[in-house]
Amino acid sequence: MTPHGDGGATDTSRPLPRVPLGRSAAWTTPLAFGGAGVGNLFRAIDDEEAARVLESAWDEGFRTYDTAPHYGLGLSERRLGDALRARPRDTYTLSTKVGRVLDPLSAPHGDDLAHGFAVPATHRRRQDFTADGVRRSLEDSLGRLGLDRVDIVYLHDPDDHERQALDEAYPALEQLRAEGVIRAIGVGMNQSAMPTRFVRDTDIDVVLLAGRYTLLDQSARDDLLPQALDRHVSVVAGGVFNSGLLAAPCPDSTYDYATAPAHLLDQALHLQEVCGRHGVPLRAAAARFPLGHPAVAGVLLGLSSTEQVHDAAAQFRRPVPDAMWRDLKTAARLVDVPREPYVGQRV
Repeated sequence: MTPHGDGGATDTSRPLPRVPLGRSAAWTTPLAFGGAGVGNLFRAIDDEEAARVLESAWDEGFRTYDTAPHYGLGLSERRLGDALRARPRDTYTLSTKVGRVLDPLSAPHGDDLAHGFAVPATHRRRQDFTADGVRRSLEDSLGRLGLDRVDIVYLHDPDDHERQALDEAYPALEQLRAEGVIRAIGVGMNQSAMPTRFVRDTDIDVVLLAGRYTLLDQSARDDLLPQALDRHVSVVAGGVFNSGLLAAPCPDSTYDYATAPAHLLDQALHLQEVCGRHGVPLRAAAARFPLGHPAVAGVLLGLSSTEQVHDAAAQFRRPVPDAMWRDLKTAARLVDVPREPYVGQRV
């Protein structure tokens, strides 16, 4: 795998601190940038706007970036590579995913909106958790990124391929880790049961968990999180707004990408009222909450505009009174009260 550049751009921003990921050489920042939006998730943005979004994220201190071939049929990877290639390689953490190989279509037509991305349908996704599929997927990703390595590779949604992911994909990633092509192995899913088995049965370093440890859903609290702590595996929490309901609850809000059930909308509105009594937006509490558990190293936010980037950084840095967490603990039946952000060892 050939290096594509070592970077050298001048950096005058104030980066967020680094938190180690498990026992690996990789690290995350407490707030991480999710790259689906710059892959045209739900709406199209042009290359110039995507570049501005990524530049603003860097200026706000983001130093951890997540992407996947799935995001815009490789568009997210290309745009992240363009934004990061000139940066010194040891100043940021980059993750991508394997499990979906992109096969070019002989006669591209239409768009990819059926999968949520406003891009031309130039490829088809093929799930492949074989060892060869893992290596091909990563080689293709490095080509799109224009880089010689990534820091973390996640097995992407192996829900229907658990045995193959364990028997073939994971050993291939172990070999890549031993070769120094990647620094850490992870699994990224929207459930907690299967990642718990990965934590128990393999030597993965990190779990990217979407939507299962939030102000509305703490289902990972009893299985994944204690196992992760016991095995020294870090968790990065994604989907902290449960696809929108915890960002701005209203009758049109979605929960896990479907219309929010009435009882969850009522609960979110109640949580919003509790936060409002302390002068804190609900979205700020939702983004901060997962860090209350010692297994959680960072929070991943999907951002697609400069306004979202600046707001996310401002809300994350906003002081939150302890009294609000005490009230939320009662209102949401929470067990964990968040610690202050930016704790964790700098590396």
